[in-house]
Formats: sequence, C-alpha cells, structure tokens
Amino acid sequence: MAGPRPVVLVHGAFHGAWCWAALQTELDRLGVPSYAIDLPGHGTSTEPLEDLHGDAAAVARVLEALDDEVVLMGHSYGGAVIGQAGLAGRVDRLIFLAALVLDVGESATGVSTSLPGEGGGMAKVMKRDEAGRMVPVPEAARDVFYNSCSPATVVAATARLGPQRAATLKQPASVAAWRERPATYIRCLQDRALTPPMQDLMAARLDGEPLSIDTDHSPFIGAPGELAALIAPFANR
Repeated sequence: MAGPRPVVLVHGAFHGAWCWAALQTELDRLGVPSYAIDLPGHGTSTEPLEDLHGDAAAVARVLEALDDEVVLMGHSYGGAVIGQAGLAGRVDRLIFLAALVLDVGESATGVSTSLPGEGGGMAKVMKRDEAGRMVPVPEAARDVFYNSCSPATVVAATARLGPQRAATLKQPASVAAWRERPATYIRCLQDRALTPPMQDLMAARLDGEPLSIDTDHSPFIGAPGELAALIAPFANR
C-alpha cells in the first residue's frame, strides 16, 4: 500500500522555505512527507529574483522532478504561484492557505485593489528600495504577518524576510490550475494581511467548503500542529 502523497510547500512574498520548518516537523510526526521550495532569490536561493511566471516555472521544475502524485500548497502570494504552476507534474490537489486565487488575466495587485478596504495590511508591509524592489518594513510585518505568534518566533522570522520583485505582484496570471485540479482553501481568521472577507471571496472561486484555522497570516509558525492536522487528510491516498 502506497504511503501518503508528498506535500509541496510554496511560500508567500518576502519569505523562503525556512518559514515551513515547524510545519514540516509536525507533518513528519504524522508520517506525511513534504518538500519546501525556495522561490528564486528567496531564502538560500542564489538565483536572481523572478516575476510571477518565473517563480511558477521554478515550482513546475520541482513538480516535474517528483515521480509521485503530490499535494501542492501555496501561502498568500504563493497561491498565485501554484495557480500558475499547478498543471505541471502530477498534482493531485491544490491547497490555498490564506492565499490569492487568480484567474487568467488577473494580477495580485489588481485583485487586491479591486476591492477597496478588503485587501488587508499588505500595503503597510512593503516599500520600494533604491533598486526598485519591494522590501519588507519589519515593524509592520510583525503586526501584519505575525500578530498571534510568540515574540521570539516573530523576531526570528522577521530577520529572514527578503526583497520581492514588483513584477510578481503586477504580472497577470496566464494559467488558472484550480479550474482543472481539485482545490481547497484554508482561511486564517485573525489575518491582517489578507483579511477574512477577502479570503472568503477567494475561497468562493473553488468548489467545496473552505476550512478555517483561528490564527494570523502565518499558522505555519504560530500553530503548525493544527495546520498539519488540516493538511494531512489530503495527503492520504
């Protein structure tokens, strides 16, 4: 009998594969294998920062290298990435964690700004640097990304945030994999980055009822055990 499907984890803007460490530990305890990807230029990646399509191409290469059915999960901006990449390889299910669900022709910025007052605190978290990249504002990130996490984990996480190309947020999607693959949405009820009303609108695009977790935007840091318990059933064959 085959074991659980691997879960492939795609981080959001400014983050890296490092953000999934606590969640991967909890998935290990449940016997669920996982792979965390550094998008180009993030975490320990030595590649240059990419746009949305470049990020998705990097994820697609990983999916095509895995000789197995997988569950593909994206957080926040990572939802845009998995929507673009999710037809590659053998993706059995997409999971959108407090994430953007973009249709063809939509961009992250376009969707967020089309709903005044509902986009959350993302605009507070970033500013442009001299190179034109979007960089995180640490004080705002603590309040918007990690508002229910412990102080020590917030310090550690904020120190590892990095820059993001503006094109990742402005480039339109050319694929909407969620229209062709089973997909599930997980709502974060204390989220200040992508507010629950905005998440509801994103979740409504998918079939089936969304799941919920009573955390901030980063349950993989603040509540990894609870999050692993929500994910694990989708990995079981």
